[in-house]
Parts: sequence; C-alpha cells; structure tokens
Amino acid sequence: MNNPPPTPSSAQSLIIVTGLSGAGISSTMAVLEDMGFAAFDNFPLSLLPALLHQEKQMPRPLAVSLDTRARNFDPTALMRAINQLKTDGQWNVKTLFLWADDAVLLKRFSETRRVHPMARDRSVSDGIAAEKSLLFPLKHEAGQVVDTSDYSVHDLRRFVEGFAGGMLHGHLNISLMSFSYRHGLPREADLVFDVRFLRNPNWDKDLKIKTGISPDVQDYVRADEAYGAFIKNLQAMLDILLPRYEAEGKNYLTIAFGCTGGKHRSVTVAEDMGKFLERKNINFNIHHREIKHQS
Repeated sequence: MNNPPPTPSSAQSLIIVTGLSGAGISSTMAVLEDMGFAAFDNFPLSLLPALLHQEKQMPRPLAVSLDTRARNFDPTALMRAINQLKTDGQWNVKTLFLWADDAVLLKRFSETRRVHPMARDRSVSDGIAAEKSLLFPLKHEAGQVVDTSDYSVHDLRRFVEGFAGGMLHGHLNISLMSFSYRHGLPREADLVFDVRFLRNPNWDKDLKIKTGISPDVQDYVRADEAYGAFIKNLQAMLDILLPRYEAEGKNYLTIAFGCTGGKHRSVTVAEDMGKFLERKNINFNIHHREIKHQS
C-alpha cells in the first residue's frame, strides 16, 4: 500500500460521524482517534461552535460524533450546521453516516445487552424503526453512507482508515476488493466488475486449491485471450474516472471484482489493478473478501 506524506491544507479536516445506534459509531471514533484525530464521541450539537473555535487554534484533524444518544438530538439542526460549515470554508468537513439492517442491529443489541437510546419505553425493534425514520433525511444528505451490516471490526477499521486517510492526505484513496457472487455483492462497492467471463482455474485440479495470490493461478488467468484487452480498457477507464472523482472531492472509492468463488479470477484482477495503481503512485489497499487469514 502506498502512503504518500500528508499535503498541507488551509482548512482543517473535520469528520462528523452520525447514523444508527449499533451501526459502529463508537468503534469508528476509536479508529479515528488512533489515526491522530481529536475525537469527541456523543457530543452535544449545542456545544459544537465552542469546540470548533477551540480546535481551530490547534493544527490537528477533528472528529465529532453527533447522534441520538445526545439529549434533544435534532437531525434538521445538524444538517443546517453541516451546510453552514461547508459554506464558511474554514473546515474541510465530511459527514460519515453509519447504517445497518434491522436484523443485524437487533442481534448486536441482544449480544451487548445495551439499551437502545430510543427504546427506553418500547421494544428495541420499535426503537430502531423510530430512529431510522428520524434520521432518514440526514442519511439522504450525508456525504458518505456506509452499511456496516456485513462488516467485522477489521472491515470497519479498514474502511475508516481509507476514508479518513484520503481526507488527511488530500487525495483519493482506493480500496480494491475481490469477492464471490455466491456470497452477495459488497454493499460498500462504488464500482463493480464481473470477471466470470475469464477462464476459471477452479477446473484445474492443481490450481483449484490455490488462490489468485499464487503466480501459477495468475498466469493461468492472464493466459485468457480476453484478459489483456480487458485490463487495458479497465485501466484506460480509470485514468478518466479517478481524476474526475478526486476533482469533485471524493476521497474514498471502492472498486470490486467478482467471480464465482471469489478466490481465483477476481483476486488476480485485483492484484494486477493494485500494480497499476502503484505505478501511478495512487494510494490503495487490497481486500480479498473470501480469502481468510489475510495479513
């Protein structure tokens, strides 16, 4: 993974974290704190102006979580505050909204035995429904919405580090992912490419037990007569897209490659695209979803 030095900016970085209870807000704040952000979890919106004034005197990035745990939380007031901050231009502000399926949220609250902030006088499922209804307009306006339903703590950390890292360094961070269509599309993917048209190493008994990390598997996939043209055109397309995404202020992009099992063809393509990005000095990480025990 490339890690170019941070580029100085006149506007300090500010990440506002919000979203559903149980979707990973506190975990996200912990990652941001580890990255060097001044992190304020469960912060009252009424005190935000004073905090920003104080932090403006210090050259460090800031992360603030504002959500329904705070008394008198008002999503409309939060949206107004975010829009005002963007208009003022003193802060490079991004909003990160965390979301998850109802069943996942119920499971998480059941396992932790914590009280849902909007379910003190009702069931957890009713609290989740009420919170989703309250926050829907804020979700619609947020700059980055992340569905954490399928995330492990490691997946969440990888995403947050990529998102915040791109913001700190002032450039686009790329996450390359391989996955299996059998296990569903990755919800966080911005661009998805189906590579099931390539020759499949799974039908070779010697290659079946290996993965696309293996040079033998990579050579087999690359020997497909369509592979060279596909990679060349894909790279040409990204040469056009990536500068445009960066110009519009996007700091994190997930590009996913899928095949049947998620261990051969998609892995090979992701690895080759990583080499392409490395040659261009573009910051990236690679995540092979179906290969366990990655380093």
